[in-house]
Amino acid sequence: MKIFPALLVLFIASSASAETIDIGDRVELFADDFLIGKLGGEVEQKVHQPVPHDVVFSADATWEGNTSGYYSLFRDGDLIRMIYRGWAHRPAKPVKALHREFTCYAESKDGLNFTKPKLGLVEWEGSKENNIILDDDSTHNFFAFKDLNPDCPPGALYKGIGGEKKEGGLCVYQSADAIHWKKITDEPVISDGAFDSQNLAFWDPHAKLYRAYYRIFSKGGTEGGEWKPKGVRAIRTSTSKDYLNWEPGTDLTYTEGTPEQHLYTNAVQPYFRAPHLLIGFPTRYLPDEGERVEPVFMMSRDGIKFRRYNEPVVPESAPADRAGNRSNYMTWGLFSRPGHPDEISVYATEAYYGEVPGRVRRFSYRLDGFVSLSAPAGGGTVLTKPLKGKGQTLTVNCAINKGGGLKAELQDAEGNPLSGFGLADSDPFTGNDTAATLSWNGKSDLSAWEGQAIRIKFELKDGDLYSIQFR
Repeated sequence: MKIFPALLVLFIASSASAETIDIGDRVELFADDFLIGKLGGEVEQKVHQPVPHDVVFSADATWEGNTSGYYSLFRDGDLIRMIYRGWAHRPAKPVKALHREFTCYAESKDGLNFTKPKLGLVEWEGSKENNIILDDDSTHNFFAFKDLNPDCPPGALYKGIGGEKKEGGLCVYQSADAIHWKKITDEPVISDGAFDSQNLAFWDPHAKLYRAYYRIFSKGGTEGGEWKPKGVRAIRTSTSKDYLNWEPGTDLTYTEGTPEQHLYTNAVQPYFRAPHLLIGFPTRYLPDEGERVEPVFMMSRDGIKFRRYNEPVVPESAPADRAGNRSNYMTWGLFSRPGHPDEISVYATEAYYGEVPGRVRRFSYRLDGFVSLSAPAGGGTVLTKPLKGKGQTLTVNCAINKGGGLKAELQDAEGNPLSGFGLADSDPFTGNDTAATLSWNGKSDLSAWEGQAIRIKFELKDGDLYSIQFR
């Protein structure tokens, strides 16, 4: 790996009594305020929109249609698996379902083209030559994932959750191959919600438990001084150690100043680069504006309190057919495609209730590229809280525009520059790299301070800083 200079400055104020944060060798994003001690100048947190690419999937089979949705995508070895609802409605009002709902399966090797294998499981119009995997009461919102619990038995390697009205809640499923499914229990395991949405679950490798996120109608109110939604569509979470017995649900909360809005789907998942961080793309639902929807970005460290940004990450102007009723959902799933380690693929739906079949389009972020510390040409500074790292070098994910730069100063917990690692010693970084190693007078070895509390003072000009990591 190249050793790139460092051009970042941080502030020097802040009391030395601040608690030291041990980040070890984790990738740490600047998508919340966890690491930030003080911002100076014109530096601010900036939400980024993913770049739109081509359509990768069209729900154009006769058992699918324009209201297909609730897609879950996950990497599984050489495959990317997709599980979703197949459904269709008459686009003209009054809207009317054209056939019953199914749960369907597709797969891809490159994340760019998804195929629908003929599975021979469920009959449709006299034939089983289709990709339908379920035809039961869960098909409105069935969700599936690969269980990454190291203690998971092979016969339950894939798990699902679904149900709504008849069951009175969410039932759980399991599968050995992601295609043949069986219900684990006939009784709902979660029943304290509304559920008319993509409700989901997954194994959290950091907390070592299962998490579920599902839709509710919140009664609202203020609890412990924190804002909570009032009588709107909202999100609730629950945890389980065995996937069968779930703790009472807890409503999500948000940082102060977050607007009160309807939230439909949530798309919460561990970030594969930093599984201690939970990434979400909740859908802001605007019933008074033609029932249109916009996905936004949020992140949490405990799974309950999220920093939620207000800017849409996939705007209606992104191509195409996403301005209508429920036509702009993010799918569940984010990953790097083979051969593209510095890019994250995410997917979003379009053409819901439209004249054409529903579609899924790929979008891409740069690695860690959800939110950055961004500075214009005028520049500014960032001072971290006291940090403790595990590693001999400090790397940054940073993009600097022509004429800009980044420098870094290392300080002790009291704000005193470490000898030889001051701002004057910093080698300026002026490029674009997802893992640039910072240096001071050509020296990058920080092993003498490994495990000790230090602050990093970044000076940033005309560029974006996305994440840091000790290696």
